Amino acid sequence: MTGTLPAPRARRRRPQGEVVLGVDTHRDVHVAAVISSVGAVIDTEEFPTTTTGYRELLAWARRLGTVRRAGVEGTGSFGAALARYLLAQGVAVSDVNRPDRTDRRQRGKSDPVDAQNAARAVLSGRARAQAKSGDGPVEIARMFKLAKSSAVKARTQAINQLKAVLVSADPNLREQLAGLGNAELFRTCARLADEGQHDDGGGEAVLQATRTTLSLLAQHIGQLTEQIQDLERRLAHLAERHTPQLLTVVGIGPDTAVTLLITMGDNPERLASEASFAALCGVSPVERSSGRRRYRRLNRGGDRQANAALHRIVQTRLRVDPRTQDYYERRTKEGKTRREIIRCLKRHAAREVFHLVRPA
Repeated sequence: MTGTLPAPRARRRRPQGEVVLGVDTHRDVHVAAVISSVGAVIDTEEFPTTTTGYRELLAWARRLGTVRRAGVEGTGSFGAALARYLLAQGVAVSDVNRPDRTDRRQRGKSDPVDAQNAARAVLSGRARAQAKSGDGPVEIARMFKLAKSSAVKARTQAINQLKAVLVSADPNLREQLAGLGNAELFRTCARLADEGQHDDGGGEAVLQATRTTLSLLAQHIGQLTEQIQDLERRLAHLAERHTPQLLTVVGIGPDTAVTLLITMGDNPERLASEASFAALCGVSPVERSSGRRRYRRLNRGGDRQANAALHRIVQTRLRVDPRTQDYYERRTKEGKTRREIIRCLKRHAAREVFHLVRPA
């Protein structure tokens, strides 16, 4: 019986015109797909998450057509480095949300399909959020703020541990430290001498271990405090150098300014309007209707850190700013609740910040 040779694989032709790139990102590999301007899949390939891999990915996509747009999943995590590379090469990158879980359960899940869906999200216009460039002072500030948050969390844990040790400490030692404020308590504990080097398993050994533990915890708290203060100085310097106009506004300090800048990114031009920034901060009202009842509810989406920063601005202004206090009184007489007024003030603050950072 004579066998038949398999038919040769048809070679894909390079399309005439623009193509769209989609990437499903992971820690070690990225899966990329290229589709035509009418949504037809041209090719799918896998690339390592290295500098060489990024170059090969873009070169491969450009061999299939003209690449001006790309949809990348996870531009704030696994896809951050790839997004920066594509932006530097002149490709407009859109941040694509992960696929809906319900749709995944019905249709199944695969990396090539996710990459194709990312490209189609850009082609259809569903993915309109431009990725942050992550290559300027705002990215530096994000790194410093991340380190500061970690140090603050570690310091809080160390303080709680020190006070927990004091609860069960020797009564004489506990009385010696009672009544001290936190700053003086930490300084006193850090100076506790490591008295007695013998270890007979008795009460003296337990007291020695308690004093040593308190001293080590207090020293650790002191080191973390110095780190936090150093990072705060760095953040304040960045805010003063790059956006001094924000620091002149009532209620905005360096930490609040940096938080809002991180939300906007190094390329604030990616935000089409102040309404888009308000939505990004979760302070844009959401329409809600049922039958004849129509109202606007709280927006529970957006960047919650930015939302909290706007809330701090409003609370500060309610205490010290006469204009805000007059507005509050006027709206209260109109029948608005405190919660509704604060939502309006947060929306006004978002508009003010946007126009200061990105003037028309």
